[in-house]
Amino acid sequence: MKDLFSEENPYEPDNLQRAWDSVLKRLGPDVPSAWFERFIRPLTPVSYINGVVQINVPGRFVMEWVRERYLGTIRSLLSDEIGAHIVIELVTQLQEKKPSTTSSVAPITVSSSIDTSFRPAEKFSFDTYVVGQSNRLAVAGAKAVALDPGKKFNPLFIYGASGLGKTHLLHAIAREILAVRPKCPIAYVGAQQFTEEFVNALQGGKVEQFRRAQRSVEVWLVDDIQLIAGRDKTQEEIFHTFNYLHGLGKQIVLTSDRPPRDLYLLDERIRSRFEWGLVADIQMPDTETRSAILRSKAEQENVKLEMPIAMYLAENVPGNIRVLEGALTKLAVQASIVGSGITIDLAHAMVETYYRAGMLAKPAFNQIVDTIGKHYKISADEITGSSRKAPIVHARHIAVFVTREITGDSWKHIGGLFGDRDHTSMMHAYTKIHEMMHHDKDLRATVKMLIRNLYPSG
Repeated sequence: MKDLFSEENPYEPDNLQRAWDSVLKRLGPDVPSAWFERFIRPLTPVSYINGVVQINVPGRFVMEWVRERYLGTIRSLLSDEIGAHIVIELVTQLQEKKPSTTSSVAPITVSSSIDTSFRPAEKFSFDTYVVGQSNRLAVAGAKAVALDPGKKFNPLFIYGASGLGKTHLLHAIAREILAVRPKCPIAYVGAQQFTEEFVNALQGGKVEQFRRAQRSVEVWLVDDIQLIAGRDKTQEEIFHTFNYLHGLGKQIVLTSDRPPRDLYLLDERIRSRFEWGLVADIQMPDTETRSAILRSKAEQENVKLEMPIAMYLAENVPGNIRVLEGALTKLAVQASIVGSGITIDLAHAMVETYYRAGMLAKPAFNQIVDTIGKHYKISADEITGSSRKAPIVHARHIAVFVTREITGDSWKHIGGLFGDRDHTSMMHAYTKIHEMMHHDKDLRATVKMLIRNLYPSG
């Protein structure tokens, strides 16, 4: 087409505006109307000099949105209308609002408890995190992210059972980044908090404010992401927030109690994105690492703990790191009450009193099947057999769910226990019961009761 900026009519603002109006007409049918009115229409072309078209945008949020989604299309269309290859420069123009003497309306503020000026807890740092074989990969990934956020391992997905130090690593990452960039906007949010904030925003008509608050960050730390399972609208919001931040090269770190592939109630497109970067697990630490964690904790609390006592506690106190640290606290309190230091005899007495009776061995597979069979009046052989009768299949599915919850064994191993069934059928059984429990309170109560009955009363 004719070059609107030829020698005969150079750089006329009216011509630039006409070209821009044509771009809007051509772009309109291809952009959802809500997006078009919110992000495209407010753009204003202001100049065309030396092949560069400068376009004003009303703010950084709109600028990043346009750059991520439509800048290439706009450049192509505008080049066509102008008749020359052009480069687009997006600029924000902050306008100072003059104080009004006739209005008493308070300025609108973004209301969200998702804190983008997050400050990590003092006790959580890489220096206080004990590294062992069980967590080496997760720590290495966390340190790499902290050193160069957004450039490596994005996202970083850390999973492991509760109380093994996932939250500690999130705080450590934030602490390391802030040590170099004190004003770096970092958001730390638990998945449950995210859901509650999002629901409040929906109810209050403040979804856009909520989104601006959570997306204006350089580092997004999300704890316990598994808690969004079964919450469709929250998953959708997480999906779009993830895409937005990842597309801009912002660092994302998520934690969960299981790997992405096992988050069955999450949409596949979300699970696949969680695996784009590094997926690292934290296992239950071995005795030596547990002992080192105890010694480190004792040092932080100015408690004298000799190595033989630390090893004894590591070997005889069951449970995760939180339970182990709780045992140390209890032992230190008892030592102060009796007016002595921590001795091996005191440790023996404390373990016998508070932990020996509560050491719960995992039920064996035959116990699980027998317990469920008795409840549903179906034999164990029928549950592990090939019958397709509906009551037996239902009991079998519950047995699969309970086995997975209690043992945490692989799907292949569980399939072998149920008559060499394929691992996909085991995954299907687990997912089906999980989904049914979400909607059926009676089934949920029954499954919980069955699990309780599988453990000793202690």
